[in-house]
Amino acid sequence: MTDRRLDPITFEVVKNALSSIADEMALVIMRSAYSPVVRDSMDYSTALCDRHGQIIAQGLTLAVQLGAFPDGMRHLLAQYGNDVKEGDIFIFNDPYGSGGQHLPDIYVIKPVFHEGALEGWACTMAHHSDVGGITPGSTAMHATEILQEGLCLPTLKLYDAGKPNTTLLKIIEKNTRQPVQVLGDLKAQLAACSIGERGYLRLLQKYGAAALHPYLDELQDQAERMMRAVIRDIPDGTYRFDDWIDGLGDTPEPIRIAVAVTVKGDEVDIDMAGTSGQVQAAINCPISMVNSVAYCAIRCMTSTGIPNCQGYMRPIKIRAPEGTIVNPLSPAACAARGVIGYRVFDAIVGALAQVVPDKVIAGGEGGPTLLSIGGRHKNKAFVLTEVMVGNWGARATKDGVEGISNPAANLSNQPVELIEAELPLEINHYALVPDSGGAGRQRGGLAFSREYRLTADEAVFTLRSDRRDHPPYGIAEGRAGSPSKNLLTHSGKTEVLPTMPMKAMNLKKGDVFRHISAGGGGYGDPQVRDAELVLADVVAGKVSPQAARDIYGVVIEGGKVDAAATARQRSALRTAAQ
Repeated sequence: MTDRRLDPITFEVVKNALSSIADEMALVIMRSAYSPVVRDSMDYSTALCDRHGQIIAQGLTLAVQLGAFPDGMRHLLAQYGNDVKEGDIFIFNDPYGSGGQHLPDIYVIKPVFHEGALEGWACTMAHHSDVGGITPGSTAMHATEILQEGLCLPTLKLYDAGKPNTTLLKIIEKNTRQPVQVLGDLKAQLAACSIGERGYLRLLQKYGAAALHPYLDELQDQAERMMRAVIRDIPDGTYRFDDWIDGLGDTPEPIRIAVAVTVKGDEVDIDMAGTSGQVQAAINCPISMVNSVAYCAIRCMTSTGIPNCQGYMRPIKIRAPEGTIVNPLSPAACAARGVIGYRVFDAIVGALAQVVPDKVIAGGEGGPTLLSIGGRHKNKAFVLTEVMVGNWGARATKDGVEGISNPAANLSNQPVELIEAELPLEINHYALVPDSGGAGRQRGGLAFSREYRLTADEAVFTLRSDRRDHPPYGIAEGRAGSPSKNLLTHSGKTEVLPTMPMKAMNLKKGDVFRHISAGGGGYGDPQVRDAELVLADVVAGKVSPQAARDIYGVVIEGGKVDAAATARQRSALRTAAQ
């Protein structure tokens, strides 16, 4: 500790208490939320901030949201810095004036007062099932401006000195297809804020504000020191990488995500000059999410327990030109912006793979596939918003993982049983896809496939996916993962949908949609993979015997590795590759 006046034991107690409070807030939302996208997908985040609006703790929730709280707090304090009272609660979602990410993500933030002084903030953000707009779920790919995407809330007081803003609540209720779920999820956020306030007040009451402040300052300084130490281990230089979004509609044109990562001493500069301009579609990514995934990508370079506070962000500088897909200008549509944010993460990691390949991860599924299916059934509105996740790419010492969220997220696929119990949908198929993980010394995680059948008379369907024309990359001679695919069976005929259809599709009863995700990229030369690991993959059904022979050079006979035949096959593959 740099400040010798501080007790190291007290410091650890305070640090862990703050983390526990933020985690308890997250649990309260999960246990009390109404909508599946919050309750089951866990598309939400929690944080505590100090009296200056700096993050001092974050719940173990969604990484691509956590780094966005600084932008939201900066806008809130700029507008209300001198007009914050005990009992106030703030709400906003505006990406172009309040630090929001997209309209479904609504922030609810409560100031914490102790002995009449503002001492902190309890912060939550949650993805709401529907905030209006031109399609159910409020994530229409074909929106061309944010005014088509739903209810846009500037930074407002949901409560003023403890008194609820009933007018605002009525406006929110009237502008959603799912009023019970939206208002219920807002109540869950309010409950979490109260839990955060209560926990933080206990710390203030135990130690006193004046005594606690130096420990909060040291927490930020410790996180900064640890992050700088991580950066110092990366050789100085500028490392460039381009990754690509497949594009929009039936005739997609690739969209470039360009990064230049410059490491100098204990600081890193991430420059996105050269990235494609903003588009007339909903994938433009507001800067708050770009900042968040950039912080996450650098933080993933370490396995040490850096405190989840704002200090670790100090050595990381991010530059994204205005008017680009990574820093759009109002009124650009942005409801489906996540695909760009996750690709920024992949591009930064791809750049660092050139210099520290042992510390990074190969390309994963490309971020969650986002779909919404909504309409009316038995005179009642229904909306399914799914953020489907599936795998990681491989690492230097580990295979990619299946059935897990993107490294920049912390989401979960919704349970089949709950979907079928609550919605007019059936899940006909849900499985891993053999031979989809990128081959390598370490194999990429397998893709998944999931199929939905509509049992209502009709519905409206929108979709955002990616990684078909530009599948997840491998590292250090590892091969790319398999590409994604979307299949829609309508009136008995099956068609392949674009990765990002630029329209809402009308479904009829019995129509079936199947999504096949991309597989994770591999790491290292496939032909040096341990033959017994290849055999285990064949036995588990993850790799076919043919792929084992043709790609890994491993010959399996009678359920065992034929060592002599494997040596000959690998020699033949090496000769053919020369």
